[in-house]
Amino acid sequence: MADAPSETTTQEDSVIRVTGLRTQFGAQVIHDGLSFSVRRGEVMGIVGGSGTGKSVLLRTILGLNTPRMGEIEVLGQNTRTITNALKRRCGVLFQDGALFSSLTVAENIQAPMREHLKMPQYLMDELAALKIAMVGLPPDAGPKFPSELSGGMRKRAGLARALAMDPDIIFLDEPTAGLDPIGAAAFDNLIHELQKSLGLTVFMVTHDLDSLSAICDRIAVLVDKKIRLGTMAEHMRDPHPWIQEYFHGPRARAALKDDIPAVV
Repeated sequence: MADAPSETTTQEDSVIRVTGLRTQFGAQVIHDGLSFSVRRGEVMGIVGGSGTGKSVLLRTILGLNTPRMGEIEVLGQNTRTITNALKRRCGVLFQDGALFSSLTVAENIQAPMREHLKMPQYLMDELAALKIAMVGLPPDAGPKFPSELSGGMRKRAGLARALAMDPDIIFLDEPTAGLDPIGAAAFDNLIHELQKSLGLTVFMVTHDLDSLSAICDRIAVLVDKKIRLGTMAEHMRDPHPWIQEYFHGPRARAALKDDIPAVV
């Protein structure tokens, strides 16, 4: 697991701050009173059962959903008024990659550049090639269309686009979903190396226990419309029934092997 940030974190070290968040669709309340922060430079994993609103939380932080109550700040700015400057500092990889099917990989990576920057085409071409190399894709991936790539390559192309504007934070929605164990482990390693080399903060929705164990500093568990923050070891000692089942079930034992402590 990555080295955890210092526990002496101040408010200035928080790049995401959520206070009293309530998200609701009609009569259905998804989150009720969520409050937490994400520290600069950490990898935070978000887990929870079906219907607990993991992706809803990610989209709400990004300003794509409007909360019923509460406040969200990203990099010191309230997300109710998201500016282009803030958008440039955040990169997003949605679960399916969300690549534009009619654009090549290079053109997909250049799309945020065209939206936010004014630069000559040759420079965008050079930057796209750099991002392609950063995520471990071969140079000939640039002129290909998403339909010509494997699922794992599309994930990497989506990550390259998320990194196009050199963001401070990247948001990942189930980044290893649909990948085989070898591909998922390779993608975890890629995220870990990029986070360390670029100093990124990573907010990652996942169900993958291997990912949680390998790269997450802290884990936020969504249960009972609330959130519980802690390290892997702390969650393993949590007596909540769903958390016990999740972190001590057969899949957890396979992922964590002999590292699971006894419940106290």
